[in-house]
Amino acid sequence: MADKIPDLHAEVRAGTGKGAARTARRNGMVPGVVYGGGVDPVALQLDFNKLLTRLRKGRFMSTLFNLKVEGHDDVRVICRGVQRHVVKDLPTHIDFMRLKRTSRVNIFIPVEFINEEECKALKSGGGTLTVVRNEVEMNVLAGDIPDHLTIDLAGRAMGDTIHFSDVQLPEGAKPVISDRDFVIANIAAPKTIAADDEDDVAADDVPATEVDGE
Repeated sequence: MADKIPDLHAEVRAGTGKGAARTARRNGMVPGVVYGGGVDPVALQLDFNKLLTRLRKGRFMSTLFNLKVEGHDDVRVICRGVQRHVVKDLPTHIDFMRLKRTSRVNIFIPVEFINEEECKALKSGGGTLTVVRNEVEMNVLAGDIPDHLTIDLAGRAMGDTIHFSDVQLPEGAKPVISDRDFVIANIAAPKTIAADDEDDVAADDVPATEVDGE
């Protein structure tokens, strides 16, 4: 299970409604709310600059956070909406939903490659591991999120293509994209070998010509 869920710090917001929200924004905060999980909603506010930095990193809506609010127990949450200024495109309000351990969530899981030393194509053949996807969006239980998906490179040959079907999935995890067997990585031949192969093919394609006088 993942133990590196990022923390997200927030404060309880005094008051609700438009007036309280405007006050929060004037103070450099972004108003928000956390709801769900069988508990009453709580009005929050988050530091504008820190939240904007998080948003600009991308994948905010599909990242599981450990929400830390003083006076409240830590809780796992996922963002369910970010309202933005119509002109400046800056966050003006944010909604979070609490997740139980049995809740299912879509989240990006990194891919980890192991046993490169046991792959002759890479170790002595001069091949290159070309990673097409370094993470995969998975549907998993909030209480059992894997740290990574493991791909074993031992015994892989030059030119091999590694598809998602080659990955052994953690129990209870399934891909969000399930209608095609997409490529995760491939082992590419050295450029000199690839170029020589192309030259051989090109030469084979040239038709033989008759010599004058024969």
